[in-house]
Amino acid sequence: MNAPLHAPKLYDCRDAFAATLERLAAENDRIVAVCNDSVGSSKLGGFKAKFPDRLVNVGIAEQNMVGVGAGLANGGRLPFVCGAAMFLTGRSLEQIKADISYSNANVKLVGISSGMAYGELGPTHHSIEDFAWTRVLPNLPVIAPCDRIETAAAIEWAATYDGPCFLRLSRVGVPDLLPEGHKFVLGRANLLREGSDLTLIANGTLTHRILKAAEILASRGIQARVLNLATVRPIDEEAIIKAANETGAIVTAEEHSTFGGLGSAVAEVVVDNAPVPMKRLGVPGIYAPTGSAEFLLDEFGMAPAAIAHAATALLTRK
Repeated sequence: MNAPLHAPKLYDCRDAFAATLERLAAENDRIVAVCNDSVGSSKLGGFKAKFPDRLVNVGIAEQNMVGVGAGLANGGRLPFVCGAAMFLTGRSLEQIKADISYSNANVKLVGISSGMAYGELGPTHHSIEDFAWTRVLPNLPVIAPCDRIETAAAIEWAATYDGPCFLRLSRVGVPDLLPEGHKFVLGRANLLREGSDLTLIANGTLTHRILKAAEILASRGIQARVLNLATVRPIDEEAIIKAANETGAIVTAEEHSTFGGLGSAVAEVVVDNAPVPMKRLGVPGIYAPTGSAEFLLDEFGMAPAAIAHAATALLTRK
């Protein structure tokens, strides 16, 4: 199907997360929230007001926060552990590995303000390594929804999934791309636009940008297939192999380093199964500087026009 390319409004996916979590918590008293002095940035104010005894605020102690989440899961609760993605993953990676992944604890890790959403706070607050850190861990699905609809669907899925997962949510506004009522399926890509000349793949905040890039390419007579690959692990190998075989070239774009992220995950599938020319767009292995997320994405060649240019250049290699 062809998704709408222009939405009248941009939505903060944290709002969809919070509203869905509150609704699910009203139906399931096992659900608890754990945060690191981030009630506001995690949008947990409403949850705190409705369920004051089910919110655990450990303060700025991310390693402890993950351990508390694991303990709550072991005690029969269903914890959503929420914090800034950079500190949730970077500071407590050992606890995520040992207490969550290795133990297969039923903990839902929610990385808030991922990518370069904290742009003005600089490199210490950019979360552009989290795909690489988390996707290597067994038992840990890694998910980056593209809009508020997919965010709500992914939270609903997580609440029913028996095991840990990492949900990567931005605070940067994005338009609606998926239809209301969309059901999240782990490991399945969403085909947002048909095309036979090459394939554009992204997730999170980049999905709407590659859709706009596809529109630019269409005006030039180039038909780009567009895949929203929300699940980085387990990845949809079938959709990637099909895209490689049928379109002959792939461009990936991500709010992450070009090392170890979505592009790397796609390239692993391509090189093992259907080698075709590829271009991976992202932060090119450096510390991204200070600036708004939108500015930085544009600076690193991920404005829609720049993505279209990269795709056009790649076609010369087919």
